[in-house]
Formats: sequence, C-alpha cells, structure tokens
Amino acid sequence: MPTTAAAPLPPSAGERRHALLRIARDVADDLATDAIDRDRAGEPPGDETARLREAGLLAALTPSSPGGADWRTGCAVIREVAAADSSLGEVLAHHYAHAWGGRFYASHHSATALEEEAAREQWLWAGTVRVPGSAHDTGGPDLTLTPLDAGYVLHGRRPVATAVTVADQFLVDAVCVVTGDALVVRIPADAEGVITEPAPDRLGLRAAGAGAVVMDGVVVTPRQVLGLRPQDEESTAPFTALADPALRLALCHVGLGTAEGALAEARDLGLNSRTSGPPGDDPDLLLTYGELASTAQTAAAVVERATDAMTLALSAGAELDPEDPAAVDALVAMAETVTTRAALHITTRVLELADAPGLDRFWRNARTLTAHHPAAHRLRAIGDHFLNGRRPATASTGVCPDLV
Repeated sequence: MPTTAAAPLPPSAGERRHALLRIARDVADDLATDAIDRDRAGEPPGDETARLREAGLLAALTPSSPGGADWRTGCAVIREVAAADSSLGEVLAHHYAHAWGGRFYASHHSATALEEEAAREQWLWAGTVRVPGSAHDTGGPDLTLTPLDAGYVLHGRRPVATAVTVADQFLVDAVCVVTGDALVVRIPADAEGVITEPAPDRLGLRAAGAGAVVMDGVVVTPRQVLGLRPQDEESTAPFTALADPALRLALCHVGLGTAEGALAEARDLGLNSRTSGPPGDDPDLLLTYGELASTAQTAAAVVERATDAMTLALSAGAELDPEDPAAVDALVAMAETVTTRAALHITTRVLELADAPGLDRFWRNARTLTAHHPAAHRLRAIGDHFLNGRRPATASTGVCPDLV
C-alpha cells in the first residue's frame, strides 16, 4: 500500500519565538545602518513602518495572530528593535499595547474578530486611551461623542505619541455627551474628518512620528465601539486594569533596549578607534564598562521579572484574580524606576567613553522617553503597595508630544 506522508507538525512556541527574534534582529540590523541620518531628519516613519510590516512584525505583535508572539516574546522583539532605533521601538511598543485593546475593553467574540482582521490587514495601531485618575484625565474630556440613530459623531483633539501620520487605526477613549460614559473606540486613519498634526523638533524619539489627531465630525459606527472605559479604579475589571501597566511595561523594554544599544555602540566605536595595544587594556575603562554592563543587567532582571508576571496575568484572561493587577502594577513601577535610572545613566556615560557623532541620540531618546515618569512618584506608589497593599497610583502613560 502507498504510504501517506505525515502532515508537518506546527512550530512549537519555542520555535516561533526563535524565528521572531531572528526576524527582529534582521530588522534591527537594517534600521541601524541609517539610524543616525533618520534621527537627524526627524521625518514621519513611513519607510520604517513599511519595513516592520514587510517583515511581518506588525501582524506578529497582534494577539491570536497565527504564528504570533506571546507577551514575553513580543516585548523581546520591541527591545531588540529599540536597541537599534529607539523611535521604532516606541512605535512597536504602542502598537503592541493597543493591539491588545480588544481584549482589555471588548467582549471575547468582538476581540477575536478584531484581532483576526488586524493581523490579516497588518494594521499599525496608534492612539492614547486615558487612564482614570491620571494626569491626562483631568480638566474635562478632550474627545466627545454625540449619539446618532446608530453610532456616534466624534469631535476633539488628542495627543498621540507615535505614528500619527502613518498609523492605520487610532485607539482612543471619548466621553458621550448624553450619558457621560467614556467609550473606547477605534478610528480608521483614513476616515473622513480625521486630521493629523505632526509634532516636529522633539528633543528625542524624533522618528517615532509623534503629534496629535483631530477628530472633526468623524462618524463612529457601533462596530468601532470596543466597550466602556472604566471611570475609576473601583469599577475597573481585573483584566482591564492590566491595560495601563502593559503599555508602561512595553515602554520599559524600549528604555532598556535604548540603554543596551548605547552601550554596545560605544563599545564598538571605542574598540574600532584604538590604533595600538590590545583592546580594553585601560583598567579604568574596564571598571567603567563593568559598572555599566552590571547596571544594564540589573535593569534587565527587574524588567524581565515584571514581564513574566504580566505574561502570566494576561494568559489568565477573565480568570485573573482581582488581587493580581496590583501586584503586577507594582512590579511594572519597579521596572520603570530601575530602567529610567539605568537608561539615563548609561546613555550619559557613553558620551564620555566614545566621542563619535550620533551617540547623543541615545541620551536624547532616553530623556524624552522618561521625562514624564518622575521617580519619586513611582517610589511612593511602590512603598504604598509594599506597606499597605494598595495598587500603585496611576501616572501618565507614554510621552505627551505637546510637552517634549
């Protein structure tokens, strides 16, 4: 009897992770070749996001995508890209966190359909969903929804940290003028009434495409409404409470990648510039690099611990224990604190180690990324959680392009 060849086994999780990280390294190597020139130009990241799309990273960093990344792998991809180009790392971080928006705010069925469409179309996500009680959630709504017979009309203006002119979908929250409910909606970038305003001349992250999006009478269909954004911490479901720390943690990987990229580039420039003697003969240089490498490794250990905790929490889904988000949030706050200090310290010191054009971009990127995350606020929140078991108080998320 003729034999039938067995169907090939689907790749394991380990094999998928290895393949995605290999793709991310290839993309990072490509981005590194012209990173200095693109930073100086400060143009919207059209060509750069096309590289991410062609490599399949936008689809891979979408939940439930076939062959896609789990949270741990997705963050590793972000960190790999950020080491070569912090701006594109930030674009990926916001894209990945917003791609989870369906799971955070919508029903399971709606989220699955949204993710399948997003992966199929390789959407690039951008936007800002304000967190109840944060610095961005004061002074009244900046986006409002007026009900129609079916759907709404959206008006207002919202700062956006990345990809404002090249995104495919914006994820934002807006307040209904009739009910007062805050709704999370997705807006196609090519919808009528969507106007984008780039923010040029930023200190750092110049190629991330920051700016603002104006919604001038944009029609929002019922299908574009993901669900309610909670009004306060008490009304927030445990899984939804992961939305803000998930974005903050993704940005920690951008900061960590920035520090690692700066350290590696300074090392390579320093070694290549020596004309005599074995590399690394200077004991003071050995001491400095030993201290900086240890600082990076310490930050990585803290960030990876928070990443493991977030991965477990996200995998729990609706079964997530109500106490878990507070613990995860505390770990993310610790990761932010350690990463901020490490990124600023390392990117400052590398300027003293290798006098070369372009190294300053790492410090500017780190400074811009961490500008609105005061360490004292996070440390008080961590202490409150440690002593009193309270969830860390919410800080503003991401970078406000109007201020940087």
